[in-house]
Amino acid sequence: MEVKVQREVRDKVLIIETGKVAKQAHGAATVRLGDTLILATVVEAKPLDIQRDFFPLLVDYREKAYAAGKIPGGFFKREGRPSEKETVSARLIDRALRPLFPEGYFNEVQIMVMVLSSDQENDADILGLIGASAALSMSGIPFYQPVGAVRVGRLNGEFIVNPTFSELETCDIDMVVAGTRDFVNMVEGECHEVSESELLSALEFGHKQIQMLIDLQEELCAKTGKTKPQVEVPVMEPELVKTVTSLAVEKIKEANHAEDKKDREEKIENLIDSITAELAEKFPESELKIKSLVQDLEKKDMRQMILSEGRRADGRTIDQVRPITCEVGYLPRTHGSALFTRGQTQCLAVTTLGTKIDEQRIDDLEGESTKSYMLHYNFPPFSVGEVKPVRGPGRREIGHGALAERAIQPVLPKEDAFPYTVRIVSDILESNGSSSMATVCGGTLSLMDAGVPIKAPVAGIAMGLIKEEERYAILTDILGVEDHLGDMDFKVTGTRDGITAFQMDVKISGVDLNLLGEALSRAKEARLHILGIMEKTIAQPRAELSAYAPRIIIIKVKPDKIGVIIGPGGKMIRSIIEQSGAKIDIEDDGSVFIASTDQKAGELAQKIIMQLIEEPEIGKEYLGKVKRITTFGAFVEIIPGQDGLLHISEIDTRRIKQVEDVLNVGDEVKVKIIGIDSEGKIRLSRKACLATKSN
Repeated sequence: MEVKVQREVRDKVLIIETGKVAKQAHGAATVRLGDTLILATVVEAKPLDIQRDFFPLLVDYREKAYAAGKIPGGFFKREGRPSEKETVSARLIDRALRPLFPEGYFNEVQIMVMVLSSDQENDADILGLIGASAALSMSGIPFYQPVGAVRVGRLNGEFIVNPTFSELETCDIDMVVAGTRDFVNMVEGECHEVSESELLSALEFGHKQIQMLIDLQEELCAKTGKTKPQVEVPVMEPELVKTVTSLAVEKIKEANHAEDKKDREEKIENLIDSITAELAEKFPESELKIKSLVQDLEKKDMRQMILSEGRRADGRTIDQVRPITCEVGYLPRTHGSALFTRGQTQCLAVTTLGTKIDEQRIDDLEGESTKSYMLHYNFPPFSVGEVKPVRGPGRREIGHGALAERAIQPVLPKEDAFPYTVRIVSDILESNGSSSMATVCGGTLSLMDAGVPIKAPVAGIAMGLIKEEERYAILTDILGVEDHLGDMDFKVTGTRDGITAFQMDVKISGVDLNLLGEALSRAKEARLHILGIMEKTIAQPRAELSAYAPRIIIIKVKPDKIGVIIGPGGKMIRSIIEQSGAKIDIEDDGSVFIASTDQKAGELAQKIIMQLIEEPEIGKEYLGKVKRITTFGAFVEIIPGQDGLLHISEIDTRRIKQVEDVLNVGDEVKVKIIGIDSEGKIRLSRKACLATKSN
């Protein structure tokens, strides 16, 4: 049965439709806004006769090139591996939906979102999240609360819902808010140094807009929805629970008081192994159950320790930041480097400066573009003491890198003032929580070490939450175990003047705005504390760029002179590069970028180019070269590619019978321009220069 529901969102109609396509999926919906349309499908795999202790949810978000009337680039001419945008969008959908599946549900579920049409105005990621929620809600999969999502922008001081790409270019807030009817459960975005109160107002505005989208999904489900099964959490044998608890509870308390991460993990692992071995005969094939029970006890003890004692696993109070050390110039030959260490999390950040040639070229549904600032995050397995194959960047690396990139973007100088391509690489050397926020801090320090004139330093902090009914504790600078066993991971970055980026995930159904307001306030205190430590290491960008960084000279030429600089088949520009050793890049608007680590090489290339584009000027003297001789005079090249006629009567102050009496082809001769006619033909005089010399 085909069903369609719709609501007006600003000046557009948002339409959710089901029953027309993908009818063999367990749930399918199309969502349309403007001429952007996505298809979201969900499928639940048949239960396997295996025990699991995790929920295997797989989310894929893919953009079809045909959606924007394009053919993919490259050799194969078909869509390949997911782009960064697709990966980040898939993570966004996953983070909003995963917490709302019931406890004890371990069947494999796959969500696929395909962008089928793009009007290049409305972003499809929000539609993908709405469609995935609608498909789940109307399916027989145990997903009980629809999720709404909107993008919130602030344009000219006013909040707007789902701004277009062009509107976002002038918005000072770009935020995605997702949640249920009662709570916000996922937030992600960037802003230009806004205050905590302004961000909270944007969250409140976004959550109000979500209500309409939930109403729309509930209307759809009332017409099409299936009966939802209730998931029963498996009940373990009471005797096994009692036995494991008696054996483990005291040792778990001891492990949770171990301030070192590895020490704590080893104690828990050894405890699981010893209990499993001890109970192997009495409770055969119970390894997974024992592991689950011990982990539940660990979680309960840690949460109670925080709520009752105000003490955390590493001995800190709930609002205390771990010890921080900063070092800049750590690597001798890079353009800028920094080593940022916070507790047992350590980031090596390196800044490299390049030219226009080094820009990343992007070809996506929104069109072709270039990117002159990149931040790449790497998480090698040794950082957590593990052995894993190292392949390409995964979803974690791409997601964390994108967050840190957004955090620093607002403080970077404009391209016209700093015409460099900037790449920051963050290698996590040690990790125990908040490595993405360490990347923000380390990346900022490396930029200042490189001499990039950033507006202000940026720091980041990750806030956590432990919530049991009415009791709760907001944690500053969370550990890995507090992220894993806690209820919230709220990352906030910013300068002293305001917030630049944020991202929130929860493991519960959501959090209310009052709690988020308190978390933002605590995050500001921590951010200012971290900035103070960073500023003691390096207070402002270095006055000079690294000696190994390229120096860039910018020349503006008339667009019709570009061909002169390039020359036939690129012959001239190759000659300039060979003579000077500089890199040269020319834009269509006539901007010429000359880059070289040797200042003299750049100046030589500039001199040659200026000679090439020089305009002839009446009355000006030139040292030219004789190119051709005729009976009535000589043609002299005064600037590259530009010659003039030196008439026989203007060669000397005395009368000469033939040109060859004074000049030969290849001779250098000083001449003055004495006339330029309407067709641009130049008349030269050597006699005028001789007369000037004699005077």
